[in-house]
Amino acid sequence: MPLQIQRSSWSNDDLEDFRDLARTFCQKELVPNQERWAAAKQVDRGLWTKAGEVGLLALSIPEEYGGGGGTFAHETVLYEEQARCGDSAWGVTVHSGIVAHYLLAYGSEELKQRMLPKFATGEFVGAIGMTEPGTGSDLQGIKTRAVRDGDHYVINGAKTFITNGGLADVIVLAVKTDPDAGAQGVSLIAVEADTPGFRRGRVLDKLGLKGQDTAELFFDDVRVPVGNLLGDAEGQGFVQMMQQLPQERLLIAITAVAGMEAAINQTIEYTKDRQAFGRPVFSFQNTKFKLAEAATEAAVARAFLDQCVERHLRGELDIQGAAMVKLWTTERVNRVVDDCLQLFGGYGYMTEYPIARAWADIRISRIFGGTSEIMKEIISRTL
Repeated sequence: MPLQIQRSSWSNDDLEDFRDLARTFCQKELVPNQERWAAAKQVDRGLWTKAGEVGLLALSIPEEYGGGGGTFAHETVLYEEQARCGDSAWGVTVHSGIVAHYLLAYGSEELKQRMLPKFATGEFVGAIGMTEPGTGSDLQGIKTRAVRDGDHYVINGAKTFITNGGLADVIVLAVKTDPDAGAQGVSLIAVEADTPGFRRGRVLDKLGLKGQDTAELFFDDVRVPVGNLLGDAEGQGFVQMMQQLPQERLLIAITAVAGMEAAINQTIEYTKDRQAFGRPVFSFQNTKFKLAEAATEAAVARAFLDQCVERHLRGELDIQGAAMVKLWTTERVNRVVDDCLQLFGGYGYMTEYPIARAWADIRISRIFGGTSEIMKEIISRTL
């Protein structure tokens, strides 16, 4: 019997109907293409427009901007089904769950009307440019500059580890508009990829997430209209990022828990079918105990995650809570998937098995969106 996953407390019949649509899309459009996308280091550009046609993009963006008019619960359902089918290539969480919400929350009315409908159709793919070659979690330390020149900003700098960077049409870019003002000198500007002076570097070769177009981006005297500034004044970028990071960290927790549940189910099935010393691997006490521990870890993580999703739907998830759920779920999924891979024996080390790909893919969850160490620092400040 597979791991029993109860319907989440925040779900309802309409959301479960939507889950059927999301699961069907993932099985049809994502699962068959994993090896090809990994070799190409990116998904097909047409995947984005296919998703837009069936209404799977910008799910929680209001209908007046072309979005689905749903809630974060709709986003959660899609990201769970993506994780459960084993896909780590499609950067939809960044596109819909992060970038679109920066534009919605802080963009001018003109910017929202111009960009968000294209996010919903897949005509635009979104990325967010925070990390730089010399700056990771320390967002105050970014070096990319934006200098006001009349009705434009002139941007110079570089970003790295940018999800969707290879295909992105719009990058919400963290820049310094006042290099001497610390956090108060950070601003966010929407940069369109067809702007002269913007260029893409390498699509990076990673340990996992092989099919994701994680890229280097370069900005050489890129002139962007002042109207592309997010917020009504310069210097609001750091506060804006702090306001949006709880949702980003919750997204990571969602995929961590769904991925944990999927890995456990794969391992239950494998150990019941695989024979060793004349009996199923599942029949050995060590196997049963390891899977009992894993199932318990998943149940606890699911309960905490559902509580945090409920809080977020009510607008009550704070920075501490988001840090806690990201820390707990990402640490647990790494431990559980490693234990699951061990139960596959030598086959667990073969990339043709989903458990091997999952092991490599989930390792980054303890790093991106803020490392586990940064999460502990954030939590400790409230104690």
